[in-house]
Amino acid sequence: MADGRNGAQSPEEQARALFEEAESSTAKAFEELVSKPSFGRLLAMSAENTAALTRMAFDGIDLLWRNLRLAGRADIVRLSRQLHRSEDKLERVLQEVESLRDEVARERRGEEART
Repeated sequence: MADGRNGAQSPEEQARALFEEAESSTAKAFEELVSKPSFGRLLAMSAENTAALTRMAFDGIDLLWRNLRLAGRADIVRLSRQLHRSEDKLERVLQEVESLRDEVARERRGEEART
C-alpha cells in the first residue's frame, strides 16, 4: 500500500510484509518436513521413547517409596487383591454358616413337632 511517496511503504507495512513472507516460507518448510516418511519414523520413535521414560519414572518412584518403606502403587494393588480374596473366602464361610443355621433350625422344628 503506497502512501503517495512514489510507492514507498511505511515501516509498519514493511514489517507486516516481512512477517507474512517469513510465515509463508516457514509454513512451506514445515509442510515439506511433515510430508517425508522419516518424519513419521521420528514421531514413532519419540512416542516409544516417551512411553519408556514414563515407565522408568514410575518404576523409579515405586523404588523410592519401597526404599522409604512406604506403600507404593504395586503394594497397594497387591493388598487390594489379597483383600478381595479374603472377602470372597469370608463370603463363602458366611454362606456355609447360614446354611448350617437353617439346617439346625429345621432339625429343631422337626424335634419340636415330634414331641
